[in-house]
Amino acid sequence: MEPNTMATFDDENRHSSSAKICRVCGDEVKEDDNGQTFVACQVCAYPVCKPCYEYERSNGNKCCPHCNTIYKRHKGSPKIAGDEENNGPDDSDDELNIKNRQDASSIHQNFAYGSENGDYNSKQQWRPNGRAFSSTGSVLGKDFEAERDGYTDAEWKERVDKWKARQEKRGLVTKGEQTNKEDDEEEEYLDAEARQPLWRKVPISSSKISPYRIVIVLRLVILVFFFRFRILTPAKDAYPLWLISVICEIWFALSWILDQFPKWFPINRETYLDRLSMRFERDGEKNKLAPVDVFVSTVDPLKEPPIITANTILSILAVDYPVNKVSCYVSDDGASMLLFDTLSETSEFARRWVPFCKKYNVEPRAPEFYFSEKIDYLKDKVQTTFVKDRRAMKREYEEFKVRINALVAKAQKKPEEGWVMQDGTPWPGNNTRDHPGMIQVYLGKEGAFDIDGNELPRLVYVSREKRPGYAHHKKAGAMNAMVRVSAVLTNAPFMLNLDCDHYINNSKAIRESMCFLMDPQLGKKLCYVQFPQRFDGIDHNDRYANRNIVFFDINMRGLDGIQGPVYVGTGCVFNRPALYGYEPPVSEKRKKMTCDCWPSWICCCCGGGNRNHKSKSSDSSKKKSGIKSLLSKLKKKNKKKSDTTTTMSSYSRKRSSTEAIFDLEDIEEGLEGYDELEKSSLMSQKNFEKRFGMSPVFIASTLMENGGLPEATNTSSLIKEAIHVISCGYEEKTEWGKEIGWIYGSVTEDILTGFRMHCRGWKSVYCMPKRPAFKGSAPINLSDRLHQVLRWALGSVEIFFSRHCPLWYAWGGKLKILERLAYINTIVYPFTSIPLLAYCTIPAVCLLTGKFIIPTINNFASIWFLALFLSIIATAILELRWSGVSINDLWRNEQFWVIGGVSAHLFAVFQGLLKVLFGVDTNFTVTSKGASDEADEFGDLYLFKWTTLLIPPTTLIILNMVGVVAGVSDAINNGYGSWGPLFGKLFFAFWVIVHLYPFLKGLMGRQNRTPTIVVLWSILLASIFSLVWVRIDPFLPKQTGPLLKQCGVDC
Repeated sequence: MEPNTMATFDDENRHSSSAKICRVCGDEVKEDDNGQTFVACQVCAYPVCKPCYEYERSNGNKCCPHCNTIYKRHKGSPKIAGDEENNGPDDSDDELNIKNRQDASSIHQNFAYGSENGDYNSKQQWRPNGRAFSSTGSVLGKDFEAERDGYTDAEWKERVDKWKARQEKRGLVTKGEQTNKEDDEEEEYLDAEARQPLWRKVPISSSKISPYRIVIVLRLVILVFFFRFRILTPAKDAYPLWLISVICEIWFALSWILDQFPKWFPINRETYLDRLSMRFERDGEKNKLAPVDVFVSTVDPLKEPPIITANTILSILAVDYPVNKVSCYVSDDGASMLLFDTLSETSEFARRWVPFCKKYNVEPRAPEFYFSEKIDYLKDKVQTTFVKDRRAMKREYEEFKVRINALVAKAQKKPEEGWVMQDGTPWPGNNTRDHPGMIQVYLGKEGAFDIDGNELPRLVYVSREKRPGYAHHKKAGAMNAMVRVSAVLTNAPFMLNLDCDHYINNSKAIRESMCFLMDPQLGKKLCYVQFPQRFDGIDHNDRYANRNIVFFDINMRGLDGIQGPVYVGTGCVFNRPALYGYEPPVSEKRKKMTCDCWPSWICCCCGGGNRNHKSKSSDSSKKKSGIKSLLSKLKKKNKKKSDTTTTMSSYSRKRSSTEAIFDLEDIEEGLEGYDELEKSSLMSQKNFEKRFGMSPVFIASTLMENGGLPEATNTSSLIKEAIHVISCGYEEKTEWGKEIGWIYGSVTEDILTGFRMHCRGWKSVYCMPKRPAFKGSAPINLSDRLHQVLRWALGSVEIFFSRHCPLWYAWGGKLKILERLAYINTIVYPFTSIPLLAYCTIPAVCLLTGKFIIPTINNFASIWFLALFLSIIATAILELRWSGVSINDLWRNEQFWVIGGVSAHLFAVFQGLLKVLFGVDTNFTVTSKGASDEADEFGDLYLFKWTTLLIPPTTLIILNMVGVVAGVSDAINNGYGSWGPLFGKLFFAFWVIVHLYPFLKGLMGRQNRTPTIVVLWSILLASIFSLVWVRIDPFLPKQTGPLLKQCGVDC
């Protein structure tokens, strides 16, 4: 019997090793995913196919039919109850398996031999229910030790490490110690990555910036020698013209210095949005990103189309930021029911638009501009439902536009009885100059959710109170009202300011700014993060430099390397404490080492100031702690009040039909229990009402470093307080507009507000993401562009004549000298129009009179002229090289500098003088003289509107053209010798004409699409050829003999 039995086992073994037939179902045992024969049992290698193995595990005895060893789970097999109890890894292919993979038959024979004879070696004994693998995937047992005998310790360790690496790559490592270790390592890596800087400064390459600086210095030296020659060699035959030209040139040189040297330290910055998310948006933890309040300002919806405002609001509501941390405030300074109804329609459409944007991650998130983009909108889209949802969303947006158009058409004619709301009550803002404050919350926690049931950002309509006899301060006053309303309702630590026509083009724009503002080192010292302005709808040639590329890509980057860019009125994220007039935190300097062995007078001389500083800081800390304890008492008292009464009516002082919720006398009552020092510091806090106004809720919000609302507050009470802080009399006898918020006194409140922050020592940052953060619309026809520039220039003139003029304000403060030069340039550039107008007139006068501003020069003197022109060209080329600005943008900027200088800037100077000196406010009206071609994308470019601003440049063009004709005719009449001096005069005349060419093109309009250059050269050439024709006079007979004249004697 024994030989037969052994023969049977040998036959079976040979059959299993060669045929690989399943002994349960008779099918062939196929290979697994790794290309090796599937082995169900790692103990006896009994041939069983994978379907039978999985069936036995799920429905059978869960063990091998040959050796009764419990099956272990393989990779890819479903888990069953009891897998976790076996603590071992999957019995998949592994390299360290005591040779059972190399020779399955030998294992079978050893086991059969031992089973049959009972004479087996202990080293080859297998325990069917024993543990074959450790938690790390190592093989246990003495056979494992036997295999190790053939390797040294180093070789064996290397082999085990390689095997572990393969196991990790195949995903075969169990959830044991190694997995936990890997999780810990991954957690440590994420922590380390999150601690990395959120941004970095990228300096300009020295190979680009160093030659640029060298040329600037050389140009400055050349200017010194040039003016030395110009002053010492006057033109005696044209002394008045020479004197005027020298004065103009000196002014131009000073203007160049003010503009050039603030660009000495240009830099770039990069942000790391992934690190921002890892630091503040960890899985399983509360989102720690800071809340942001977004301000959108508008005045007249008939001049600012409601559909554009709606697109701006939709892009804000769909921004890539936590919805509970975004609030949008829309200021309606015209109290228009049209905008009120538009926001109602917009909030309803946002319930569909916002989830669509976030589901498919579309850009931009303003529907008007998203659907009008001429790009492949299917790029990078993998969801099969995208096309269907996009078509449905586009149809819904078109229906939304129709509803908005219907509202606009209805608003064109106001009813005699005034507007009436849907509930039948009269609209409170029927009189735009005399109406109460209005606030309406559309979305948010108490508002409607989107169609997927998710929360939407809060949308708040704000219209401040207006009464006759009060100064409302235009946009600056509206922005300050929104600051107070947002502080009462949400009190986010950061605020984004946008014009109604500037939509969010990059949904991650707020995150970009948070990389700076939430930086633990830099963020505390930043007053704002300014983004560049980018525009849609401008023609490719940018005839009137509407894009302003030179300013945003060169000047602003230069200021970023000093103390920060200037505030430009939109696209700016503010730090709320900076707007409240606070100073930035001062970095604590390292304490000097002292000892007690020195006399006291030496300590007073060397380090006495530190003691005062220490005492001052201790006093301020006591003061701050006292304020906090006072506020806590105030909160507890108000909480008790709210438990007994539903409305807070303890405020006894009425301010223009609005009431405050909290009693300011509570502050006095909270002073009990403090010592004299603390009481005096707390009594000084009563000055808060003189500084911020009579609203304890707002005062409490200013003392919260991280923003947020006080405890035990309800929405209804906050709305009442918000109505109170936008009353027209709230700012009386306070520092709003003087030291706090947007500063009053100029139509360009943006420059003034940023200047005051920089004077306090705050810094700002210029953020230029690859995808533009915001985009807006700009006037592209000539008249509207000039009036826009006129308003900016007028604001600069107003600042020049105010107490905030950078020429004399806050000297010895914290404003850096190069930053001051930049601010001086922003307020004196309109005055350049006077010398520029004179300089553009001189060529025509020289051509008409035959005089010239430069006397005859020798070869040595001509070197300075040549060097000056070469340095100007070299500066421009090197500036383009490091900035990346195109030469076309630079040339358009130079052209419009002349166009605006001799028109809008000139009128701004005289208008500012009349307003400041005589109190006369002059307005220039624009009258439309034509209609744009709606079929043309840039039809508005050819729209001609007559305005007084067109008179000076038109006169200059006519004068220089007449001068060219007169100069050429004079040279023709006087012969060959007069052509030499003529070329210098013609050069300056053509310089003026070329710079004014875009103006001439806009002045002529479309003119049946005839190119303006053709018309211009036709006039010039026709005039010159006419003069030449007259001079030659070919129709008169020519005398061949001597010229005979009458002698005068009567012969």
